[in-house]
Amino acid sequence: MKALVLEEYNKLVYKDVPDAVAEDGEVLVEVKAVGICGSDVHGMDGSTGRRIPPIIMGHEASGVIKRCGKDVHGWSEGDRVTFDSTIYRLDDWYTRRGHYNLSDNRMVLGVSCKEFRRNGAFAGYVSVPAHILYRIPDNVTFEQAAMAEPVAVALHAVNLSGVRLNDTVAVFGSGMIGLFIIRLLKLAGCRVIAVDIAAGKLRMAESAGADFVVNSSTDDAAVEILRLTGGRGADAAFEAVGITQSVNSAIDSIRKGSVLVLVGNLSPVVELPLQKIVTREITIKGSCAINGEYPAVLDLISQGKIDVGQMISIVAPLSEGSEFFKRLYSKEAGLMKVILKP
Repeated sequence: MKALVLEEYNKLVYKDVPDAVAEDGEVLVEVKAVGICGSDVHGMDGSTGRRIPPIIMGHEASGVIKRCGKDVHGWSEGDRVTFDSTIYRLDDWYTRRGHYNLSDNRMVLGVSCKEFRRNGAFAGYVSVPAHILYRIPDNVTFEQAAMAEPVAVALHAVNLSGVRLNDTVAVFGSGMIGLFIIRLLKLAGCRVIAVDIAAGKLRMAESAGADFVVNSSTDDAAVEILRLTGGRGADAAFEAVGITQSVNSAIDSIRKGSVLVLVGNLSPVVELPLQKIVTREITIKGSCAINGEYPAVLDLISQGKIDVGQMISIVAPLSEGSEFFKRLYSKEAGLMKVILKP
């Protein structure tokens, strides 16, 4: 089969590779659409340590079941499916307690690190465990279904936050996940303040429903958010970047007794103002991947409540993937989600 392989850092090659094989309990999926995630772009140069070559990346995907392995029940060849990015064991201690995203020895599709290596969906076919599959609604396209993964990441973060109707919420970072967080918060009836350093991204945040936008390259985000909230601060905040400056600004922007959900992890380490957190009784939560949000997301897409199509900049052949990685890596203006088709 053909695949887009990260042969070495910053070198992606479209080439023939051995066919993917469905093991016991797995299905072989013929990939119909796969999105380029920001984590793939960041991982391509080795900076994250999560894409050690050689590896076939890609975890935002959809397709059709080509073959079912032994002991697979409830699925048939020809079924239209998408799948979680986390590969986990059903008998894991955390899985049994409803936290499969935290399970021991879990793997992420299309990721290679010191602990594991699992080829992903930038290929003609990919094998995945049957228990991470989700059926695509009839009125949802393969391209839309490939977008379910980032929406589910955003929904997991929102579910962790405990936000309520009419809360004022600050969202730091208006990239893909930040924009979906904004849309989901608006569905939940919140007033949203979006913060970013790029005017173009802030325009997208307004299109996603943000009530106010703050350009933190020219304005002090915390000062502006305090002004917009009568001096009290936001009821909650999401940080979807993952750098010290943004995290600290979010802490300064929220009221006492509130919650900050950390979604971005661009930096492996950030500095925190411990005394501000303790004396203001701030709750900080990390949000990791997805934990069962796929059915809700697919339903929202099917009902048209989340329009993922607006986020897709282009649909291109997988053979052109290397060029689009370069364009995303260079932060080409206006280029958001690229969907590749094998």
